[in-house]
Amino acid sequence: MALPIDFPNWRAVYDFFRRWRAYDYVRELHERLRRSARQRRQRRAEPSAGIIDSQSVDASETVGEDCRGYDGGKARDGRKRHVLTDGEGHLLEVTVTPADVHDSKAAPGRLVKLVWVDTAYQGSALAEAFARHGVKVEVVRRLDGQRGFTVLARRWVVERMLSWLSRSRRLNRDHERRTAHHEQMVWWAASIRLTRRLARDAPRWPEKRAHDCLRRRAEQPTALGTSQPRASSV
Repeated sequence: MALPIDFPNWRAVYDFFRRWRAYDYVRELHERLRRSARQRRQRRAEPSAGIIDSQSVDASETVGEDCRGYDGGKARDGRKRHVLTDGEGHLLEVTVTPADVHDSKAAPGRLVKLVWVDTAYQGSALAEAFARHGVKVEVVRRLDGQRGFTVLARRWVVERMLSWLSRSRRLNRDHERRTAHHEQMVWWAASIRLTRRLARDAPRWPEKRAHDCLRRRAEQPTALGTSQPRASSV
């Protein structure tokens, strides 16, 4: 109801949002963008490994008591986002729970061969669930005596993704009445980031124009049936 004045009526916007959520259109859009981004970097469209981590955020007064909790370790009263990313930091799965749910009980799953996790994602139940699907788990630990912020191998990728999500004002603090809506906002934020990244990596006008000219010249047929550039005329 607080949309800018240049948007349509809020009921129409919410109706589109609800239908897109029901049919998982935003997730499908992100999946296609993710495959394109990976292929552009000469990687397979589907990853074989991933990284899991979580992030707790405070909830506003619009979030009911039945779907929020207190994370004592992070001193956050709200919800927790559990995300799985690929090696590039692209979102693969997301699960949203009250902040007091332990990481080992809400780890997002996907059919990959290997996942890197921190020490919170341990336990017999979680290990059995991963083993049942043939997923190998590697725990990335801090070195003994380490204090403060330290860049950890593999885990820095998912930490960077969580920081990207926090840059979205809609995700910096939880305002969603429904948990499913919060998950959708995560997919929206990840999709917006991917579109900007793809647009940034796309050829700019001078390079793109030169590339298109060379391609068109190469495709022009000659009398002998071969492709030769046409002589320019003055």
